[in-house]
Amino acid sequence: MADFFEIDLLKIDAEKSGDAIVIRYSINDIKWINVVDGGFQDTGDEIIKHIREYYNTTLIDKIVVSHPHEDHTSGLKKVLEDCRVTELWMLRPWNYTAELIDKFAYYRNEMNLANKLKEIYPYIAELEEIAQRKGIPIYEPFQGAKIGCFTVLAPRKERYLDLIVQSENTPDASSVWGVESFPSGGTDCENEMSVVQYASLCNEKILLTADAGRNALDEAMYYASILGINLSDINHFQIPHHGSLGNVSPVILDNLIGTKLPGKIINKPSVIVSAAKNDSEHPNNTVVRAVMHRGANVVSNESGTLCRSSITAPNRNGWAPATNLPYPERED
Repeated sequence: MADFFEIDLLKIDAEKSGDAIVIRYSINDIKWINVVDGGFQDTGDEIIKHIREYYNTTLIDKIVVSHPHEDHTSGLKKVLEDCRVTELWMLRPWNYTAELIDKFAYYRNEMNLANKLKEIYPYIAELEEIAQRKGIPIYEPFQGAKIGCFTVLAPRKERYLDLIVQSENTPDASSVWGVESFPSGGTDCENEMSVVQYASLCNEKILLTADAGRNALDEAMYYASILGINLSDINHFQIPHHGSLGNVSPVILDNLIGTKLPGKIINKPSVIVSAAKNDSEHPNNTVVRAVMHRGANVVSNESGTLCRSSITAPNRNGWAPATNLPYPERED
């Protein structure tokens, strides 16, 4: 059978947007199933149902938790409990207390700091508990890690540790270490922690960004250049943070999609965005416009699960081509 891949952005039935991505790919007749994030709690059942219906299994090779926000983590509790999972890839701040303890003004005991961090990030703490109880190994998705055919482009460990200290969720941190000035209108530290993944499958380039901010994307692009990866011709680009304005910039879009075109010319693959239908704030109209200005359309999973696949992927009866989002008449 020919190599193939399928990238499914599951529909999120909630008032706010979330991410739940299921990926199946086959290389040399060896198949892998990856899950990247799990949406809200109710999304877990949909992930399991989707894998059973379209992949005929409950075995998941790798689960990747991009960052600790509820809309990316809660559904994975059900998945970890009910499926056979080979590997969990997730960053846990409390694993680095020895490196962080001196940066917190009111903590001198590593165990106390670890407990505080678990309290601050309860969703990933719950996932850790389930994985440890079920004997599922947990790995660190830092820059350079290989998750199957995907390469982690961000975050670097050093920047991740900085973000833990700088986060508004850790107000007890000392102000003497790792201060960065984020761009005006940027995103929060937890989003900047997002795992950015790249793969080339069936001669098509895939970039999954979760809720990555501008700094994370800059870091990912720089590391990709070191690896000799050209990100300027991505075939499947997930706009970060459900199409939020504060996560991208004109320069970033120029580098990942191309510079603005003089007229309405669509000459590139569609950009994908995960956004709930009832979420009036996502995707941001300015972001949609900016993508279209650079020659690409935008497709969303707001009306149903969105699949991006290679031409060699198995046929799915009843599925229809995705509808491009219209050009916004106004900016947000």
